[in-house]
Amino acid sequence: MSFTTIDARSALVVIDLQKGIVALPPQDLARQAIGNAVHLVETFRALGRPVVLVNVLGGAPGRTDRKPNGDRPSDWAELLPELGQAPNDIRISKRTWGAFTGTSLDDRLRELGVTDVVVCGIATSRGVESTARFAHELGYNVALPVDAMADANPEAHRRSVELTFPWIAETGTTDELIALLR
Repeated sequence: MSFTTIDARSALVVIDLQKGIVALPPQDLARQAIGNAVHLVETFRALGRPVVLVNVLGGAPGRTDRKPNGDRPSDWAELLPELGQAPNDIRISKRTWGAFTGTSLDDRLRELGVTDVVVCGIATSRGVESTARFAHELGYNVALPVDAMADANPEAHRRSVELTFPWIAETGTTDELIALLR
């Protein structure tokens, strides 16, 4: 588990670091993941590389056994203030787990010539994994800093990191990734 390289045409995709979602995982894991994601955002911005900030507005329309838990507060979909928002950031709002389905993300990244996506955020087993899977299927190289993601279910996080991610991406730590970027 370590990164070998990061393409010069890489973009950072930050998944669902919004008020309503970050309240879900165990807070110690969420704090660490948020801190590492913010560090990645700052690094990508400083290097002039694209930063994509993704939030989720609701769920896909299909029937499921799990239903949302009641009404959401009005600020549920607001991105965390510590992410900041730079004028060049790409903002994507989605209604599915993954950031590519039903959005303009692929078109925006291709316009910029992006070949490598770094995906982080919450939840590992849903938004992060779905976005990483789709990015891989679209032909992007995918890098997953596992300490910049968290999940309300530690077992789901572990399964994504150990069983799924090695098939679709390279994994490592935030510090390892930043060392490659510099």
